[in-house]
Amino acid sequence: MTTDSGSCAMAAAHEWLASQTQPSQRKSTQIPSSRSIPQICPSRLHTTEPARPLDIATIQNTLQTTPETKETVLYLAYGSNLSDETFLGARGIRPLSQINVLVPEVVMTFDLPGIAYKEPCFANIRYRNAPAYPATTDGPKQNTNEYHKDRWHKPLVGVVYEVTLKDYAHIIATEGGGAGYQDVLVDCYTLDRNPRLAVPEFPQNAPFKAHTLFDPAGQHRADPSYAQPSARYLKLITDGAMEKGLPYEYQDYLHQIRPYRVTTTPQKIGQLFFLAFWGPIFMALIKFGGVLFAGKDGRYPAWLATVMHVCFGAAWTSYDKVFKPTFGDGERTIGETDDDLNEKAPLIRDVIERYGVGGRMGGQMQDDSAVGPKSADDDLLLQDYQMRLRLLEQQNKTRLMMARQEQDNQVDRDDAPMAGMGGTGIGGDGV
Repeated sequence: MTTDSGSCAMAAAHEWLASQTQPSQRKSTQIPSSRSIPQICPSRLHTTEPARPLDIATIQNTLQTTPETKETVLYLAYGSNLSDETFLGARGIRPLSQINVLVPEVVMTFDLPGIAYKEPCFANIRYRNAPAYPATTDGPKQNTNEYHKDRWHKPLVGVVYEVTLKDYAHIIATEGGGAGYQDVLVDCYTLDRNPRLAVPEFPQNAPFKAHTLFDPAGQHRADPSYAQPSARYLKLITDGAMEKGLPYEYQDYLHQIRPYRVTTTPQKIGQLFFLAFWGPIFMALIKFGGVLFAGKDGRYPAWLATVMHVCFGAAWTSYDKVFKPTFGDGERTIGETDDDLNEKAPLIRDVIERYGVGGRMGGQMQDDSAVGPKSADDDLLLQDYQMRLRLLEQQNKTRLMMARQEQDNQVDRDDAPMAGMGGTGIGGDGV
């Protein structure tokens, strides 16, 4: 068993563990804002041509031999690292500069398995010329037309952060303990700062190189598109897209992705038993195994990654063979249709099409001169926009409250006798 095979398990366990932050801890933490971070200057972008893939061992060697190095890394974020709460808050990274980008050679997927009934899947990337469903996956491929998360067919939209070499080492270490994730270079194209513009299929400006991390193989489910991300995880991505002022067209897509929800009593019982048994095991491996065996660079040894891989595979096998047949689906919401949810995408699209006044949505500022002088109609549109934005925020709060309620219920169960099965209890929020 290689460390590559354990990368998926390590990353998923880290993501799940980050979601266990207690509500009181979240409220007491002041999350930094990325709005004051400057744009990456063009001269820095043009110095990336000789760039090469990096690994944490090479980075640590550089930091040891030249601790005062001024070298920086351009890092592409596309999932929860878009969010200030995750990237600046939980991970503690302090970018020197940032810029919104388009990456034609890859597309974001949600095919990184997580923890059934809690965090079913996480974001990953794949090359656009690679098959969406590898021949090695088991079981029949289902009709992907029903999957909202697969409806984006344009290039990946994300943010490139300029970070110090030390911070980049920390990013790798917190993305699965440096076990198996590959650092790759991708061609990025800067996006126009006007988020109302459509995302181009074929950008015309000159590209630059940036580093990003992805799991090329790892462990995947029979249908990589089947699982739905949790409301908590999806909110990190949508919040990050708004904070960074990504194109409204892309925000539209993100908001129509439906989160996983526990909707039946058997699912709730299955969630309780599954997390009560497997939760303490993963928590012990990450928390105590990390403290005892992780190196100074934050990397886990190969044997620990292998143990995590075996446990992760066993957890999903128990889900497939026992929990799902007995308690119901832990990856997709049961009984959900398009009519069951108040979809935000049409509302967002209508606001974008009608709103023509310069202003701020997310982190990017529009100049009034770019859209002409204001009029009485503009003021009415602005009021309409603000009303609709408040409605969107209320819907986001509802989604967040639903996720928080699950976490609070889990916290309450920590003190119950059932939570004592297999070790310590489970808590709830983070990456």
